[in-house]
Amino acid sequence: MSGAPHLAIDAMGGDTGPETTVAGVAHALRHDPALSFTLFGDEAILVPIVARHRALGDRVTISHAPEIVSGEEKPSAALRRAKKTSMGLAIAAVKDGAADAAVSAGNTGALMATAKVALRTIAGIDRPALAALLPTLGTHDLVMLDLGANTECDARNLFQFAVMGAAYSRIVHELAEPSVRLLNIGTEEMKGTDEVREAAALLRSAPHLPLRFDGFIEANALGRGEADVIVSDGFSGNIALKTAEGTATFIGDLIRRAFTSSLRSKFGFLLSRPAITLLRQGLDPNTRNGAVFLGLTGTVVKSHGSASAVGFANAIAVAAKLARARITDRIAEDLARTRGATAETVA
Repeated sequence: MSGAPHLAIDAMGGDTGPETTVAGVAHALRHDPALSFTLFGDEAILVPIVARHRALGDRVTISHAPEIVSGEEKPSAALRRAKKTSMGLAIAAVKDGAADAAVSAGNTGALMATAKVALRTIAGIDRPALAALLPTLGTHDLVMLDLGANTECDARNLFQFAVMGAAYSRIVHELAEPSVRLLNIGTEEMKGTDEVREAAALLRSAPHLPLRFDGFIEANALGRGEADVIVSDGFSGNIALKTAEGTATFIGDLIRRAFTSSLRSKFGFLLSRPAITLLRQGLDPNTRNGAVFLGLTGTVVKSHGSASAVGFANAIAVAAKLARARITDRIAEDLARTRGATAETVA
């Protein structure tokens, strides 16, 4: 692929409506003028919205999709209507090679099911995983997966997640050998479920992979910057993510309450405003918006349903970067390396 990705956008997905989605596309284009887009959705709604953003010019085309996937819709129902919905048609564009990646803020379960059926998994991957960037006190964010796509995972799944997460980290952080750790209830080797311990054994026996396995990590250390990639099953990962997001919201609310409790505290807020601004930016989910379904033959990025225009633009940036770096090829190459090393061992 050239350095100019063409992205398929589910313009009708999410909680904030197509106005926010289109504004996000315009914001992304200002930061990356090489991009081009196809917006899938109700043409009667999208045409006047796009017309208000003159900067989009000829970089955007609209493809009519008569139906929308609702936030409450079951994945099975969304699959049956995939050929008519903005979400289904955006993913189909990736499958057909008309787009290099798709971005949607719509129903996560429906997006996962539709993408998995349309795109299938990479050879050697049993299940795709949902991966996202989380803030840390280290030099860069960490990649965490799975965040909810697979509630139950065996050791093979966790091993594959580690391979995919490391490939993602090498792209976004330009690391030769990312540090990978497994989320567990303790750091000792005997701790955890059979699946987690078996996955650790598989990773220790795979020195040929471009990653460094550094054992287990507990949830209270997620933000310390002690790992580049953290791997878990989707059940545990989603709980850890929601806990971290809830804690961030709690801290923000607590600080807001503290600084409005008295005249003296309000004065203190004025003195602390630069630091508070940095804190708010660090906790803002729009800053790191854009989770990706790793393990599919095409790139699909999930935006927060309530993302702002800037947040949606950040999800677009993730999709563009992964498309340029050919994330699916990276994962396939690493898996082929694993199979080659296994064959040599058996021989």
